[in-house]
Amino acid sequence: MEYSHSDDELIRQPIGYWSWAAFKAVVTYIREGLSEFGLSQPQWWVLNQVHDGGEDGRTRAEVRAVLQGYLDVGTALEPEIDALLERGLLTTTAERLRLTPEGRALQARAADHQVTMRGRIHDGIPDEDYVATLKVLQRMIHNTNGHAWHH
Repeated sequence: MEYSHSDDELIRQPIGYWSWAAFKAVVTYIREGLSEFGLSQPQWWVLNQVHDGGEDGRTRAEVRAVLQGYLDVGTALEPEIDALLERGLLTTTAERLRLTPEGRALQARAADHQVTMRGRIHDGIPDEDYVATLKVLQRMIHNTNGHAWHH
């Protein structure tokens, strides 16, 4: 890959633009991949949280609490949870959300696809460069008094 500018020019480029452009490209790619399974990104998050709850599943409040810790989702998850229940991918018993067999199968297929998509997103990027990039972004968040789940 060729970069758009020399290093001397890149050093003056605005991080706000490049972080936004990367966010937009990556999130669009992920959402398109999930749509192949009929899932929105928030539905994928919910399926994973319920999956990670094991046989006991999780309550709506537990799912919201985990996701609210690093995403700005507010009450937007409620219609996503309801849609998964209506599709028969989740069931609820004693206020605990659990994956149905269909939900478990879909979560597993989508998880495999996520691994493939992650591979494409990370293609040509050595692990040490990826880690360095995350550390730089975390430092910029810190420097601007921002908040992220890593704090």
